[in-house]
Amino acid sequence: MSATTGRTTHQERVWSVADHLDDVLSKIHPLEPIDLHLLDAQGCVLVEDVTVPAALPPFDNSSMDGYAVRVCDVAGATADFPAALTVIGDVAAGSAELPAVGPGEAARIMTGAPLPPGAEAVVPVEWTDGGTGRGPAEAMSAHSAAPEAAGGEVLVHRPVAERQHVRARGSDVAAGELALSAGTLLGPAQIGLLAAIGRATVRVRPRPRVVVLSTGSELVQPGEALAPGQIHDSNSFQLTAAARAAGAIAYRVGAVADDAETLRATLEDQLIRADILVTSGGVSVGAYDVVKETLADLSAEEGVVEFRKLAMQPGKPQGFGLIGPDRTPLLALPGNPVSSYVSFELFVRPAIRTLMGLPDVHRHTSLATCGAAIADSPKGRRQFLRGRHDADTGTVTPVGGSGSHLIKALAQANALIVIPEETTEVAAGAEVEVVLLG
Repeated sequence: MSATTGRTTHQERVWSVADHLDDVLSKIHPLEPIDLHLLDAQGCVLVEDVTVPAALPPFDNSSMDGYAVRVCDVAGATADFPAALTVIGDVAAGSAELPAVGPGEAARIMTGAPLPPGAEAVVPVEWTDGGTGRGPAEAMSAHSAAPEAAGGEVLVHRPVAERQHVRARGSDVAAGELALSAGTLLGPAQIGLLAAIGRATVRVRPRPRVVVLSTGSELVQPGEALAPGQIHDSNSFQLTAAARAAGAIAYRVGAVADDAETLRATLEDQLIRADILVTSGGVSVGAYDVVKETLADLSAEEGVVEFRKLAMQPGKPQGFGLIGPDRTPLLALPGNPVSSYVSFELFVRPAIRTLMGLPDVHRHTSLATCGAAIADSPKGRRQFLRGRHDADTGTVTPVGGSGSHLIKALAQANALIVIPEETTEVAAGAEVEVVLLG
């Protein structure tokens, strides 16, 4: 991005929300797959079917701490007439050499340990005297404190059925079975499954890198004192958090003053680590709208950014284009906090999810009964009002007014109430569409 003068792509057309989103997504494609170690792959999307190389669990094992026995040796056992068995040793988890259980014998066994040969079931320790000769045991004696408990005699107070308290080989998943299909978003449970079947690496689409910056000479870092005319920069924090919640690796850049050369230099510096650039502020029709001034003046080699008017409220001014040598997507959002956040949800979040390769990139929507009347929705614009949605009752209640600066109301909302372009008012009790933010 050199400091050259080029064509301006400002257009008079008023775009619909759907047309703008379609245009954005048509120019964004999933990132190329890479191989990552398991923990690095968390939050990424799998690009291959993963099959199980060996059965899980790989051997019959105990689901309880207790005694591995033959069923016939404890048949009919009661508290008054317990079955007395000779304890021939311990089977701990990870044991390789297993004692064979013969007639009248038992092996003390721990949860997850392999079922020894000859044994047909596991008696929980609570069904025995634990080798103490007294009443029912609550737990086994620690091996280090009482090694003699691995021998001697145990009294069993209850019978067991064949294979009772035994987890069979392959009972979780069989060899050759599909473990995870391509398109799966890898969370903790999926990472655990991959580790359990022995996968150290996996092929995924990486999480997109999103660089977020705010513009405005009035912006001050939170924690710093405000001078007259200044406000704290909330947009960059809000949008960075939103990008992370969408699944991206997000980097926040400090607020950039209203100076075209400073903004240009900042964008040039950030391109190297960005799969998407997101700016907020400076896209309207003011004399200090530096984002519009800077990006509408790019040369053809640097890319093209179009600044548009959308038939929506909030968020009418929007910018989108591909810049830099790698044609990195840039979405320029308006500066008011609510406008910026709504624009992120409608346009940036789907772009991030598209880069990830997810099959469904949009927020879920639902129909709900509006709990209060909505008046004066602007005709010809699709309005997105903050709302509190109650899934149990199927209702939604507007939160705050329509002002695009009311960030407290946004923090209390969990949905956006969608008012269509041709609807100017909504009666209490009417059905409305809501975009669910949770």
